[in-house]
Amino acid sequence: MDLLIKNGYVFDPLNGIDGEIMDISVKDGVIVEKVDEHNAYVIDASGMIVMPGGIDIHTHIAGAEVNSGRLLRPEDHVRDVEPKTPLTRSGVGYSVPSTFTTGYRYARMGYTFLCNPSMPPLEAKHTHEELDDTPIVDKITYPLLGDWWFVLEYLRDRKIEECAEHVAWMIIATKGYAIKIVNPGGLETWGFGGNVKSLDDPVPYFNVTPREIIRGLCMVNKMLNLPHTIHVHTNRLGQPGNYITTIETMDCVKDLATGDKLIIHITHCQFSAFKGDSWANMRSGADDISKYVNAHSHVTLDMGQVIFTDTTTMTADGPWQYTLYGISGNKWVNHDVEVETSSGIVPFIYRRKNYVHATMWAIGLELALLIRDPWKIYLTTDHPNGGPFTEYPKIISWLMSKKAREEILKKINRKARARALLPSIDREYTFYEIAIVTRAGQAKALGLKRKGHLGVGADADIAIYNIDPRKVDPSNDYKAVQRAFSRAAYTIKSGEIVVKDGEIVNTLDGKTYWINFEPTSQLDPLSNVAAELKKRFREYWTVEIENYFIPERYLKHSASITVRPGV
Repeated sequence: MDLLIKNGYVFDPLNGIDGEIMDISVKDGVIVEKVDEHNAYVIDASGMIVMPGGIDIHTHIAGAEVNSGRLLRPEDHVRDVEPKTPLTRSGVGYSVPSTFTTGYRYARMGYTFLCNPSMPPLEAKHTHEELDDTPIVDKITYPLLGDWWFVLEYLRDRKIEECAEHVAWMIIATKGYAIKIVNPGGLETWGFGGNVKSLDDPVPYFNVTPREIIRGLCMVNKMLNLPHTIHVHTNRLGQPGNYITTIETMDCVKDLATGDKLIIHITHCQFSAFKGDSWANMRSGADDISKYVNAHSHVTLDMGQVIFTDTTTMTADGPWQYTLYGISGNKWVNHDVEVETSSGIVPFIYRRKNYVHATMWAIGLELALLIRDPWKIYLTTDHPNGGPFTEYPKIISWLMSKKAREEILKKINRKARARALLPSIDREYTFYEIAIVTRAGQAKALGLKRKGHLGVGADADIAIYNIDPRKVDPSNDYKAVQRAFSRAAYTIKSGEIVVKDGEIVNTLDGKTYWINFEPTSQLDPLSNVAAELKKRFREYWTVEIENYFIPERYLKHSASITVRPGV
């Protein structure tokens, strides 16, 4: 049935719409100019906010790493149980929820598109099985390629075009979307029992540096014309003084930018924004990073906001997770994925009265508030590393209300409060800016043409929140903001109502999107790379190449996006 949303306050930043009272018409899962009101299902959104469906650019929701986190933490299961209903499956998990539970909880908050940021190519099949099992929301996933053995060889030998063809094959083979780089050079060095300490610290055996990896894959990304930039987890994450490395990382590709075109995304930047040379004098580097971002147009960030809670940290950055295990003394898993990547998982509790934890909490908000242009920074917790995604409404209230931030500041470690920049920041986000950092900005950074906006031709992924922007002052009534964004009045996915008043009323199969490449005379990865790789697979992998490549028919609910490479 056609759908008509009437009289809502529409916030659609990609189309410059800032709280105008408008109608939105939907036909066949797409937003259209007009429908016949007499033959449409009508939603009266008077006194409500209408936004595009939420987008999460970085959330660990699927794959072997996430599943290992579930296995490691049975205590996390009993904390938060999703009961079975006539429409929904049961599920468990607070910080690492099961697949069905993940889809339901995101949909309840008005989210419709998720980006799984960490996929070892060897474990891609498992990742796609779990993505396919996650209902309602659409998904993409990023293969880990920064410490991929053969990428390092190509970059060492300055064979950028050959590297681009190899990366294109990997993205097609694993049905990925973007190039993910984690602690470049550090993961391979971890295989030799060490880590890199700077952008110019050579990786053993390969004699290639993190700087060369980042720049090389940035050039590859441009050659392949991928819709998203390189997605970078910086070196020295979680270490005092790492803000300098973060600024150097952003700056090392600056000369590769053309005009205002984005070329690098720094993910969960809070974890990479520490000043000091020890935990005793660790403090915020948000001001320096924000000044750099404010002065340059080639970079975007996401927050990686910390929540004071019990959560599960997980990352491909194996050496950092080993360090975190040593700091916390908690149980721990580390894993090496053949010639591809590493990973680690450690349960963790962020405490208000802990100086370092309280400083980290402040840094994420400082980044979001000091970076003037909300199109350059997006709301994430690096789920579940900084805290569960279900806490996003709380973060929205902190961004919109200085009073809400002050309530938390009163409760945190005194030394952290005294050293923080946050108490001096008066800025409060508007609903328009919230729409940017939770959907429009992320869609733009990901190159999603039909997501993140409500223009004609866009996919009808829509969120309606029961809050009146003309009657509610978010600065003072921040709890009303938190309640509204916790339970959407309506979530509409592909033109169908899936959530009403915070309850699941319809379960759909969301799609997994992946990148395909149009062959050119210079780049034909399926023809050229597979033959070369067969011998390497026999030498290095535990599987044959035929069992590694994921055919399109393997994905039950998927759609490819065809890209014409620029080489």
